[in-house]
Amino acid sequence: MTMGQPLTDEERLTLKTGAFGAVFLVSNADPGMFAMLRESFAASGAMAGASGPVKEALTTGPLPRLPRDSALEVEAVVLPALGRAVEILRAKSPGDVAAYRSLVLAAADEVARAHRGVTPAEAEVIDRIRGALAESA
Repeated sequence: MTMGQPLTDEERLTLKTGAFGAVFLVSNADPGMFAMLRESFAASGAMAGASGPVKEALTTGPLPRLPRDSALEVEAVVLPALGRAVEILRAKSPGDVAAYRSLVLAAADEVARAHRGVTPAEAEVIDRIRGALAESA
């Protein structure tokens, strides 16, 4: 994919916060240490398929800092970051918008399926992630 304008460090962190945060939200919807380990590996497989500016955003720079107090606080950071990530890509690299959406949803789905299938709580979180990715459509 050819890129229009390069992403700033802050914009790359926004993409990373949205993608990693989405995985974190799904993983926490059905807690359990063993499940989280298995889910982390599943998500890394989906993220490995990234390319172009999306891959650059997900593989460079610092890890996102997410609130630790509650799932609602994490969601209040992650869902807006997903919408902002789509806006950033639409402005700077429109050809990568669909790839980012697909990657985040694939990672979230793989995380949910990694441990005994998708629970209702995980499905609900994935629906909110999908909504955040679509809001700026």
